[in-house]
Amino acid sequence: MARSRETKIELTAYDDLFQTDESREEAKLSKIRDIPISEIDEFPDHPFKVLMDEDMEQLVESIKRNGVMTPATVRLKEDGRYELISGHRRKKACELAELETLKCEVKELTRDEAIIVMVESNLQRSVILPSEKAFAYKMRLEAMNRQAGRPSKDNLTPMVSDLDTTRTNEKLGKEVGESREQIRRYIRLTELVPEILQMVDERQIAFRPAVEISYLTEEQQYTLLEAMEYNDATPSLAQAIKMKKYNQDGNVATQLYHKILYFHRTFLRFYTKIFSSNNPFFCNSSNISSLFPLLL
Repeated sequence: MARSRETKIELTAYDDLFQTDESREEAKLSKIRDIPISEIDEFPDHPFKVLMDEDMEQLVESIKRNGVMTPATVRLKEDGRYELISGHRRKKACELAELETLKCEVKELTRDEAIIVMVESNLQRSVILPSEKAFAYKMRLEAMNRQAGRPSKDNLTPMVSDLDTTRTNEKLGKEVGESREQIRRYIRLTELVPEILQMVDERQIAFRPAVEISYLTEEQQYTLLEAMEYNDATPSLAQAIKMKKYNQDGNVATQLYHKILYFHRTFLRFYTKIFSSNNPFFCNSSNISSLFPLLL
């Protein structure tokens, strides 16, 4: 008769489990501390602006009354100082409230992990400028690419790596609720000169034309900026696409920018005066295109 085998299963005592959970909570709380603001450095190339607006005034008053309710997030640097990952508005509000310390949670994060956390936390804002999204998406995608390593041979987009069989730009798009193509468009905005990018933030130039303008060189963008200021006009999407094409064909010149924008301004005045006449000729887009070939 075969001898029965006894299987010994060691169970963790309930008290040990409870103590483990308690110790973990204590460890988490031990990482929340008041850190001198003078020892906290800004996140390098932080893409989100800290505005001095009414919301900031309300935050300052709240901190004066109740202190910082939600800790900021920092990581310890090699030099012993701290790097601010999230909580830039809270830090500024503490400075305006003349406080010397900021309540922070210290996390152990690599540089790329810190970038991802920084972007995720700031994308929760109710209002985000196109320029903020542009640089945030670019920083996060670059961090994700470094984590994923080199792209596979089947990946036809060298700038995008493969992460768990999913392209990083697709993964980022799903996480932030944007299409892969929209992620690409936003990142293109980082190629704009600061003055034109500011015009995008201020809604003086529409998003899609700005994406096409980003393909012009820096010198060409400044030339276009002068043409826009001189003619008091900005290019439509169709005009921006033509500028991009002329640039790729090597035909871009200063006079062309002025010509496109001059015709645009003239067309608007002409259209306003003539369209009310209900003339069938002007209701046909092909007829208008024949008169103003650079517009459509």
